Amino acid sequence: MDESANKPADALSAIEMLVDGAIARGHSRPDYERAGRKGIPEVILATNKATEQIVDLVDGFVSTVGRAIISDIPAARAGEVAGRFPDSSMEYHELARMAVIRGESFQRLRTAGRVGIITAGTSDLPMAQQAAVMATEMGCQVKIVSDVGVAGIHRLVEPLSQLLDADVDVLIVAAGMDGALPSVVAGLVHLPVIGLPTSNGYGLGGKGRAALLSMLQTCSPGLVVVNIDNGVGAGASAALIANRVATTDRRNIS
Repeated sequence: MDESANKPADALSAIEMLVDGAIARGHSRPDYERAGRKGIPEVILATNKATEQIVDLVDGFVSTVGRAIISDIPAARAGEVAGRFPDSSMEYHELARMAVIRGESFQRLRTAGRVGIITAGTSDLPMAQQAAVMATEMGCQVKIVSDVGVAGIHRLVEPLSQLLDADVDVLIVAAGMDGALPSVVAGLVHLPVIGLPTSNGYGLGGKGRAALLSMLQTCSPGLVVVNIDNGVGAGASAALIANRVATTDRRNIS
């Protein structure tokens, strides 16, 4: 019998095993195995969640995998949640509005992946910081350069050279307004570039629409684009690339 005939059933069995292993917590089914399966940890989106729901999810992640990552959470609310876990530590990233709560014994993964992040303006820093948090939590070294947009393109030369000298594996370029900077960078470097459109802009093309469309219409090969303000997604994708490169290169970590 052709062994390939069994592949759909095998794949279905694998999915069923994941479903059977899911532990429901109220309306949620946290994916505790995501980091091990995909290399990307699950992130708790605080938007539209009651504090008790967030606390319950954090409790599950801290007790199961040792760490909980929360996005879109203001400082006061993050402090309230962290206060329910006196034996854990919290790291809060104000610009990103993200919190990381770690159990006492949790040790963050450290790889040799290297991610560079560039912003067109300082207004793009919150989304860039989101990407930095994700890439860091996935073990990468992260370097950020800000405010080097096309309105003063000469500002880009030295910082970009420094990132290339640091041997980064991938670049994230965050820009709002006309969203031109990622295409410029992608046309200059030999690395994958992830365009991160941000919701900075005026009038008809505001809220990131013009930036997103400009990046999608790029004529610079090597540029891929995430959705508007999706810093978490940009950071996760960049870290996957960087960690894969690091594994292939077999770099030594000092």
